[in-house]
Amino acid sequence: MTKVFGPAEAIKTVVRDLRSNKPSSSGPRKEGRKRSKTPSNNILSKVYGAQYTGKGVKSITMMPKEILNDCDRRIGIAISEDIAATVHDLATVLENVFYKKCESQSQRNTDLWKGIQLLKDIVTLLNVEGGQVALGCFKENKVVNAEMFDMFGGVQIVVEILLRMESNPVNKKSKEADWRRKLTHACLDTLHHMCLTLHVDVAVPLSKQDDLIFYLFSLMAEKSCFLRAATLLEDVLGVRKTMLKLESIPNLHKLVESFDEEQMANFCRVLSIAMSDLDPGDDGNTLQAQDQASRKKVGVPISETNQGILIELPHFLKKIVRIAVKEIDGSMPPSLPEVFSEIEGWVTWLDSSLAFDPLMDIDSELDDSMVDQPLDFQSLALPQSIKRMHELVYKVEVLYVLCLLLSGKQRNKVHTEVSSHKLMPGLNRLFDRVIWRCNLRPFHRQSGHLENCECSPEVALKIQFLRLIHSYCDHHHNKYLIMTRSEIQEVTRISVSLGLPVADEVKNINKSLLCTGKKGLLTKVIEAMKRSTVESHFRFWLGRAVESFLRGKTSVIDQTFILKKRLLEHLISHMIDNDVKSKEILQSSFDLLAELMKFNIKAFERFEKCTSQEGLDKFMSMVNKNLVDSNMFIRCLLLTLERIEREDVHNLEFALTKSRLLMHIHDRKTRVGFLKKLINIIHVEILTQENVSCLNTTIILLMFAQRSGELSVYLKLLREEEQNNCRPGFILHNFRQLLFFWQDHYLHKDKDCTALEKSSNISFSVWKEMVSGLTSNDTTSPNTLAYYLKQDNLLDDDVAME
Repeated sequence: MTKVFGPAEAIKTVVRDLRSNKPSSSGPRKEGRKRSKTPSNNILSKVYGAQYTGKGVKSITMMPKEILNDCDRRIGIAISEDIAATVHDLATVLENVFYKKCESQSQRNTDLWKGIQLLKDIVTLLNVEGGQVALGCFKENKVVNAEMFDMFGGVQIVVEILLRMESNPVNKKSKEADWRRKLTHACLDTLHHMCLTLHVDVAVPLSKQDDLIFYLFSLMAEKSCFLRAATLLEDVLGVRKTMLKLESIPNLHKLVESFDEEQMANFCRVLSIAMSDLDPGDDGNTLQAQDQASRKKVGVPISETNQGILIELPHFLKKIVRIAVKEIDGSMPPSLPEVFSEIEGWVTWLDSSLAFDPLMDIDSELDDSMVDQPLDFQSLALPQSIKRMHELVYKVEVLYVLCLLLSGKQRNKVHTEVSSHKLMPGLNRLFDRVIWRCNLRPFHRQSGHLENCECSPEVALKIQFLRLIHSYCDHHHNKYLIMTRSEIQEVTRISVSLGLPVADEVKNINKSLLCTGKKGLLTKVIEAMKRSTVESHFRFWLGRAVESFLRGKTSVIDQTFILKKRLLEHLISHMIDNDVKSKEILQSSFDLLAELMKFNIKAFERFEKCTSQEGLDKFMSMVNKNLVDSNMFIRCLLLTLERIEREDVHNLEFALTKSRLLMHIHDRKTRVGFLKKLINIIHVEILTQENVSCLNTTIILLMFAQRSGELSVYLKLLREEEQNNCRPGFILHNFRQLLFFWQDHYLHKDKDCTALEKSSNISFSVWKEMVSGLTSNDTTSPNTLAYYLKQDNLLDDDVAME
């Protein structure tokens, strides 16, 4: 088997050849020939020279081109493209243009032109098809070429060219400035294609160079460079391990102020990376890991600081709201499928990239005389439908940034400003014609993409819109701005009919900021949910959007408004008749039912009317088989029955004789059964934001048992379950550890504590008192877990977490 040489081994081989007097690529040395004073192409002379003078090879330009060409041939590449030699020539351009002061202007322009051509050749090599065996394994040709370019320092040379152009400016009106601009484009294209080909191997080192990142931001001020700079920033910031501080970017204020709407929309894609928290905190991480990471943080999180900086930028929020609500250019045709038939040949192109590569490529193909022109998509020779679709993509980016800002620490300030710019009325106008036109065309999903992937612009737009509604309404009084005037009047009438005072946020609402027309966004979202298919991925987001309107302190008025839309009947029918399998959809459906029915007798009456006994059995089977997803609904039943028994006794007869749901949850055997199962499906090591609600439901179960004087009975039954299974402590020991974690977690989470109070209508002091009592070390009280663990000699092993 033929040995495959690496570049270092290849150079050593050439040296050995020279020492053994074998002919080298420089040609044989003639006897009696005097030593030339010009730099030698002999690698051995370079080595000897370094030994005598102490000055070794510092850059690739000091390596003989013949040696570099030989490296290409020896490294095992089937078809040598002389990449090492190309890097050599590129380094020569860098040296001639930026380090040699004696070069004439004409020669400098020639070198700049040569650099542009060299980089174009590299980009071509980074897009070639086919593959070959290199370094002992099969690789795509473009990957081999990229690795060679990076191996010989090509990436560093390109970066240095960019930074040298920044540190050595010339008159912007000179001919050299024109050539430099074109060279900048070529450098950005090359680095972007290198990131695409070698991914993190190139992108991560670039992400550590703050000087490069800051220069890329400055290039965004120039329309001709904007798209390329924004794309490369996305490549680089997307793999950066530490979050970029926006306050470090020079002249950010002036930069953003100079952006037109098109640039601002593209800039939002970069912002979505700069503003997102990169630290552990996603739902996939355990709460224990999140808490540990959170407590290691010192000072204000960078993401929070970044959001504050953006909010303070003059007119920033106004600009992105304007983009979000802007009508799609031109009149929309009556039938959007006609639009998509026009772009059938562009489908894969568009779906495969929400980034800007294709449009950047189009710009690259323009004649050099056009290179200084701003990249105006309205002037490109694209089908009108492509331009419209591109505007949809703009909206996706802008909606995402708005979601982040509305979820941040300064959400109240953001709320006030975006509402004053009529964000919700604007989105309401676009809803039917743009945002929610489902099944416009068959979606050509790329190979390897999941069924519900969000790479389609239409899908991404819908989901970002629903996320925005969720962020906007969640625990905020401005939620009523997603209604119309007539709907606000209906809410007022409902208040009067129920004998309840009209809420201040409804009574004092600024009517000029309400949605226009007959239907507001809340009604339209509900109608979209009722029309969606059984397993539609949108059902999850639709349910969350409506649920966010109801979250917080329970309002029977808001519940009644939605109940009149017959959403409860739709949810029950959807779950029972269709045997829903998707856990996401099940969870959102149960959570929405919980918010819709909690403390609301009319909702329970509606449930009774639309559910047969067979349907109820099937429904409760779904509850029992999916406790993590349904536990919020179980909590709703517990809270409602407790409210009736304590404060609403005139409905007690209905609860205990007519409501099959409340009768079911009233049974002690049912409650203890739920308690056992909920404790056993969670452990401290696997608690996440998704399943921690199960722990809170178990606390409520025991809280109400204590109120009825049955806490010791419940705890005794749990121990009996352990004894019956010959597994002492497997329930109570685990539960005590979970409660220790609860104390550690919630006593440091003010927002979570507030959410617990509002959703349960139970003071957080009551929660703390209950948990404290259960975890007490008092082994004489049958109302503590320690009492039962002591009987099985397990208390010594049950140590509270520090």
